Amino acid sequence: MGFATDAIHVGQEPDPATGAIIVPIYQTSTFVQEGLGKHKGYEYARTSNPTRAALERNLAALEGGRFAFAFASGMAAINAVMSLLKGGDHVVAGRSLYGGSFRLFERVLKDFGLSFSYANTCRLEEVERALRPNTRLIFIETPANPVMEITDISAVAALAHERATPLAVDNTFMSPYFQRPLQLRADIVIHSTTKYLNGHSDGVGGAVILNDAALAERLKFIQNAAGAVLGPFDSWLVLRGVKTLAARMLQHDRNGLAVAEHLARHSRVKKVHYPGLPSHPQHELAKRQMTGFGGMLSFETGSFANAKTVLKSVRLCSLAESLGGVETLISHPATMTHASVPEDERNRIGITDGLVRISVGIEDVEDIIADLDQALGSV
Repeated sequence: MGFATDAIHVGQEPDPATGAIIVPIYQTSTFVQEGLGKHKGYEYARTSNPTRAALERNLAALEGGRFAFAFASGMAAINAVMSLLKGGDHVVAGRSLYGGSFRLFERVLKDFGLSFSYANTCRLEEVERALRPNTRLIFIETPANPVMEITDISAVAALAHERATPLAVDNTFMSPYFQRPLQLRADIVIHSTTKYLNGHSDGVGGAVILNDAALAERLKFIQNAAGAVLGPFDSWLVLRGVKTLAARMLQHDRNGLAVAEHLARHSRVKKVHYPGLPSHPQHELAKRQMTGFGGMLSFETGSFANAKTVLKSVRLCSLAESLGGVETLISHPATMTHASVPEDERNRIGITDGLVRISVGIEDVEDIIADLDQALGSV
């Protein structure tokens, strides 16, 4: 079956009890058992819930994986993956990560004995130099938030597997519609389902998808033991959102490219970061690795004052954190999503005070462009 067909139907079969075409919200904390050790596959909602199970089957199919686990947030999903490790283990991570990931690594997990090195994963030699004898995971985002650097997943996977090290890829920016890291030999895929998978800015969640049965068994244990599970209503919201994922991503992609091309020509924009532009340093890799370029981009205004003026002047675009919703969101990474990253590190990877990030929505693109034009006109 095709992607859109799977998105609509896998895990979302009609309810056998009633024929309801939409998966019910099983809003229950526990399940009555027929007798000791005799139940209908469900005992307690933290361990498993039919609505969450339907979502997990759906997401596994969309990423081409065997197993999927849904969590209470994208950060809970990342923390669960890191819980596969133990004190003394080392992680090589991309230098350009969501600020929340960096905060978790540096201000929480280091206290539990994990160590982290950060590399420009666009350069395979830097990844190789960062590896240590105790490296037990490579963790990347591609495209990276917010400077849109692209990592060659297959190349890093090959390097990782030479050392029997798993590769985890945060695929939130692309969604499985435009990029499927497991097919590129990654071992673990992570999503903030809050973003494109849900697509409507009305729920928070996360997911991990993988093929390895041993890792999956351990992750299922962690999911149940730690308990940061996605609730039934939020699971239902993602199931609702995924049904239109293919259609939405096509429109995000069309609008994203149109906005990026317009901003690249704008006299008051210094630089645009968007993998769909030929000027992007990894444009050719993006064309090989992804089937579209998506709706995420960032652009340089030249100063904090200019960025602040733009953000204050927009009318249609909404100043807010998060991304991937049907509405266009605009943000200032240095003081919002990446405020937890030290300033010198932000500047080193291009997250300047003048950088503005846009999650291009699916409104009429002429209206998005007109709003950005009038805001830039105030600079």
